[in-house]
Amino acid sequence: MDFELNEEQRMWKEMIHNFVAKEVKPFAQQVDEEGQFNWQATQKMGAIGLLGLNIPEQYGGADVDAISSAIAIEELGWGCGSTGLSISAHNGLGCAPLALYAAEEVKQRFLPRVASGEGQLAALALTEPGAGSDLQGGVRTRAALDGDQWVINGSKMWCTNAGIADFIVTLVRTDPQGGSHSLSLILVPTNTQGLTIGPPERKMGLKGSPTHAVTYEDVRVPKNYLLGEVGQGLQQTLHVLDWGRVSIGALSVGLAQAAFEEAVKYANERHTFGTPLSHHQAIQFMLADSATQIQAARLLIYYAAWLKDQGHPFSMEASMAKLNATEMSEKVCRDAIQVLGGYGYSREYPVERIYRDTRLMTIGEGTSEIQRMVIARRVL
Repeated sequence: MDFELNEEQRMWKEMIHNFVAKEVKPFAQQVDEEGQFNWQATQKMGAIGLLGLNIPEQYGGADVDAISSAIAIEELGWGCGSTGLSISAHNGLGCAPLALYAAEEVKQRFLPRVASGEGQLAALALTEPGAGSDLQGGVRTRAALDGDQWVINGSKMWCTNAGIADFIVTLVRTDPQGGSHSLSLILVPTNTQGLTIGPPERKMGLKGSPTHAVTYEDVRVPKNYLLGEVGQGLQQTLHVLDWGRVSIGALSVGLAQAAFEEAVKYANERHTFGTPLSHHQAIQFMLADSATQIQAARLLIYYAAWLKDQGHPFSMEASMAKLNATEMSEKVCRDAIQVLGGYGYSREYPVERIYRDTRLMTIGEGTSEIQRMVIARRVL
């Protein structure tokens, strides 16, 4: 049992950390306040592999191992929650379904552009108004085959990256009879006639990661834009979400790490009652708990990623990793604000922003309640 990163992973971690420290973290506050995605940094990510983490090299991707992918997303989260979320969704939700299931000509057409940084990003549209987590029964967006084209009608919501994407992989109902084989995934380019992307949602946090409602009115795409086989969409989506949950867990670890570092720095600099804040046992205990919880969550993330790399089932472990990391991050970020006191509640310090950013993590890509359901079903 080896808990050390290998040399390649250590070099990767150092490279990504240095990139994020220079190109992402210094602009996190600006991204949040202006609500604008950090395109300047993103356009530089293709060259170092951040936009093609799970895209094969033949399509211009980096195709790194799962642990290296988790490392990259953690570092991005450490730098900026908004940027980290959009890049996580781009890789794990938008590009992964194409890399896994798309026809060869579709991969060749779309993957090199989004992996290079020359184009925009990728997105996945699952959630619908009134449906929430109910994918099997809640999907009303439908697709019908008309000759050599799919005709899509319906609506989606909470679609991360829709407004900055080249394409949106869309979960649709292809069999009105229902059942576990009634759904399919279809690629929809964002410049397709009949596709309307709503304005960015006004959110509590992650303001630089745009989230949109999307409507489809007689949207027509080629027949071969179907991913895999008809009726496999639910199974494909659940498989993709397994890794997406590990990625969100890694992002949460990065957010927690950033908040923790701010708390440690402040505790060492701030003096109260004639002594550094860090000398007070109450503060020491909060920081000790935070350090322990962050490391425990990181190891759960790495374990789930290792299982994926070994080709083992990891659905339960992915849910465990996400559940633990996202709830940990909210606690650590809360305690960081407590350490800073009134300053922690001020936008003058980054912990206020980080706390708002991490709040989504127990909701997106399966709520904590859904993760507990997944885990319980495996346990029982």
